Amino acid sequence: MREKRYRSLEIRRKRDSREEQAVRRLIPSSLTQIDEHVTAAETETQPVTDYGLTQRAAQGDMGAFEELYQRHNRRVYSLCLRMTGNVSEAEDLAQEVFIQLFRKIGSFRGESAFTTWLHRLTVNQVLMHFRKRGVKMEQTTEDGETPIQIVKGTENPNAMPVVDRIALDKAISQLPPGYRTVFTLHDIEGHEHEEIARMLGCSVGTSKSQLHKARMKLRGLLRQQKTKE
Repeated sequence: MREKRYRSLEIRRKRDSREEQAVRRLIPSSLTQIDEHVTAAETETQPVTDYGLTQRAAQGDMGAFEELYQRHNRRVYSLCLRMTGNVSEAEDLAQEVFIQLFRKIGSFRGESAFTTWLHRLTVNQVLMHFRKRGVKMEQTTEDGETPIQIVKGTENPNAMPVVDRIALDKAISQLPPGYRTVFTLHDIEGHEHEEIARMLGCSVGTSKSQLHKARMKLRGLLRQQKTKE
């Protein structure tokens, strides 16, 4: 019985390895150098929905999975880059996200938008990466009710002019990991503190404190950039 169970586990490992290799072949080694091209689904008058593609991919249709990758890889990579502040780590994590997506795609039931589901998958993958590295949230004894002091001009980062956005992204990349994570999740991705606290396994007060300190740090970093210009 034990030998039979070992053989079963070995077969499963080999199968998972083949699947991972198949997915990696679809993903460029550098996600910052992706060529634009029109996929088959984009040329149709009625493109297949994300949900439709997930159903096909769950049945083993690699073309459908590749289409999902082409639609969403930039969004995934951008989120990984904002949260890590490191191009190499962001590329590796984005690849891991799509490998996890391939493994879990059959669990997507369409109860929420696919982009929302993929966003959570990406955030969870980055947070797992932080935990493995031993990155911890700074604990605080404050009640977290710090005054809201949004960095001037960054109230809506996604609507900022390109030059200002580049400066902000550069400043964000210089934040300590804990500050950067909370700032990205709250001010850029739009999560509430209660949700961030659940994601990070910290208190709401800690999330608020981290955000306040991140904004103060960003204000100083952006001021330094301006003085150098």
